[in-house]
Amino acid sequence: MKFGVVVFPGSNCDEDLVYVLQDILNQKVIKLWHKDTDLQKVDGIFIPGGFSYGDYLRSGALAKYSPIMQSIIEFANKGGFVFGICNGFQILCETGLLPGALLQNDTQKFICKNVFIKPDNNKSIISSGLDPERALLIPIAHAEGRYYADGKTITEMRKNGQILFRYCNEYGHLSDEYNPNGSVENIAGICNEDKNVFGMMPHPERAADDELGNTDGILIFESILNKLK
Repeated sequence: MKFGVVVFPGSNCDEDLVYVLQDILNQKVIKLWHKDTDLQKVDGIFIPGGFSYGDYLRSGALAKYSPIMQSIIEFANKGGFVFGICNGFQILCETGLLPGALLQNDTQKFICKNVFIKPDNNKSIISSGLDPERALLIPIAHAEGRYYADGKTITEMRKNGQILFRYCNEYGHLSDEYNPNGSVENIAGICNEDKNVFGMMPHPERAADDELGNTDGILIFESILNKLK
């Protein structure tokens, strides 16, 4: 398959994604510069983590105006697969492709550590190959990762199966104690109603190589490949 990885000024996880997709999973990958508008007939798009435009206004707020994003919005509206990780998740919420917003962590601090997340369901492209009872160890690195949506939106998301991951402990137990940033209902990842646009704050690409001592993240990428091929 052929995947596009978007690169903004300030992206710092683009090479990580290219490495996992290309070198570990043997997929064709091209980089899509933020000023481009041609998606080059990719089968799916990844928007990586980092600090697009330095997060000088608000995380993802400037990136949504990049020329590439209009093409991605059109691609997504036609059913194309789009996956945003960390800053990519923030950008997708800013564009309206995903509901809700990512707010400053309730600790008011940047958090960088390994956390456990639990699949809320296995009915989406990125969670289809996961065991809902198994917690995954995935790193986070963000200052604005507190997911928020109003009560009505959260209720609809629950009904539609749009909540994909929640922060938990190693046994899959959910509580405020294991919520690193104050996200509503421990939410760590979601999708849109049509289930073709995805976002999550933890970084699966940083947990996908034996050299890192953790490969839980590769399960998410394998789910994607198995569903899209």
